[in-house]
Amino acid sequence: MASLSLRRNKGPSKFEQASDGSMTLIEHVRELRNRLFIASIAVVLGLIVGFLVSDHVFHLLSGPYCALDSSYVLNTEGVRECKFLTLAATDGLIIRLKIALWVGLICGAPVWLYQLWAFIAPGLHRHERKWAYVFVGIAAPLFAGGAVLAYFVVQHSLEFIMKSGVLQDSQQLEVTAYIGFVTTMILLFGVAFEFPLVLLMLNFTGVVSAKRLLSWWRAVVFLSFAFAAIATPDPGPFGMTLLAGCMVFLYFIAVGVAFLNDKRKGVGKEIYAGLDDDAISTLEEERVPVGASDPIETPTPVEGPTPVERPASLERRFDDMT
Repeated sequence: MASLSLRRNKGPSKFEQASDGSMTLIEHVRELRNRLFIASIAVVLGLIVGFLVSDHVFHLLSGPYCALDSSYVLNTEGVRECKFLTLAATDGLIIRLKIALWVGLICGAPVWLYQLWAFIAPGLHRHERKWAYVFVGIAAPLFAGGAVLAYFVVQHSLEFIMKSGVLQDSQQLEVTAYIGFVTTMILLFGVAFEFPLVLLMLNFTGVVSAKRLLSWWRAVVFLSFAFAAIATPDPGPFGMTLLAGCMVFLYFIAVGVAFLNDKRKGVGKEIYAGLDDDAISTLEEERVPVGASDPIETPTPVEGPTPVERPASLERRFDDMT
């Protein structure tokens, strides 16, 4: 009982204050500052972890390159080794810091995403928060699936690029350009896989129906291939075609989910759903006989106005303004 009484005396929480609008602007700014501080600490801790495991991550990212025979050269002892080219003395350190930053953002994502969500959620309705949880839960696996597919595409397209060139059999790539190429492909595929979530948000919020989404299929197919051709840094046709095909496939899955959502909400069964916008509505004609009107009473005379008294003189007196 004591714990319950103490909890009641604490008053509304920060979430409740932000929800009902009782929190002032300064309190909102102070809350944002605290949440940014906590998120930055999580990113810094993840950065330290990423710095420690950067060698393993670099070995994983260099897998597609080292899988090619053209990437190996003989060292001083006559042993074949996978080698990169370095153009600056700081390339190795810069790559380690970049990898540590990427790993830090990924490791600290549960913390800084929660802080971001805790700051935005009070401004949403209960059903909006429910669907936001669902979308966030789907977004993470979709991004991970896009990253895995990008790694697979790099492994196959890199072989096509290296063998289609006119250079010698032994080709060493510049390390910063290669890491940038791999990370860009992973980020691009991961973001592209979030495309169906945008369509589902439009449908679940009632902006567009499933039939309207399905009517866009020609434009979606064209824009998917155009986006893949422009945004993909892979000059070969393999990565572009695979990315565009996955986007189109995810689009049709999103349309199917939108049809199920419309069926659940009863969209398309409205009373005027099958009528044209220019059709004239049929009005039932109802004839009512007009009878004699009621007699009008004789108007009563209006009494004359009462006389107004003459105002008192203002001489040697002050009014309320003077």
